[in-house]
Amino acid sequence: MDLLDFDKGDGLLPAIVQDHDSGEVLMLAYMNREAWEKTIETGEAHFWSRSRQELWHKGGTSGHVQRIKEIRIDCDNDTILLKVEQVGGAACHTGFRSCFHKRVERNGQVVISGEKVFDPKKVYGK
Repeated sequence: MDLLDFDKGDGLLPAIVQDHDSGEVLMLAYMNREAWEKTIETGEAHFWSRSRQELWHKGGTSGHVQRIKEIRIDCDNDTILLKVEQVGGAACHTGFRSCFHKRVERNGQVVISGEKVFDPKKVYGK
C-alpha cells in the first residue's frame, strides 16, 4: 500500500519539519520516494535536494541530524510533517535554529529573530 501520493507533486512532496517538544517550525524541504524510504529505514530525516538533484541526509555534513519522533501525513496524502529531535541545536544551514528566522514587520521591514547557533563557515568551509 502506498501511503503517499508522489504523483501529485511530480515525484516531490513538501515535508514540514517541526521540533517535537516545542512545536517550533524548523524548515521545509521536499521528499521523493527514496528520501521517504530512507527516512523510514534510518529514523533520521532525508530529503531530495532540488538544487543539487540528489538525496540529502539532513545533518550528514554538519552533524545536525534530525531524529524522527513522529510522522504525520495530511488528509490528501501529499504533505509530510516530521516531528523531530534537532541534534546540534540548528536546522538552518545559515546557522540559525530555524530556517524561519526572518520576521516581516507590518511596514515590510525584515527583522532577524534569534541568534546563530553555529558559524556556517566553520561547519561547511564556505
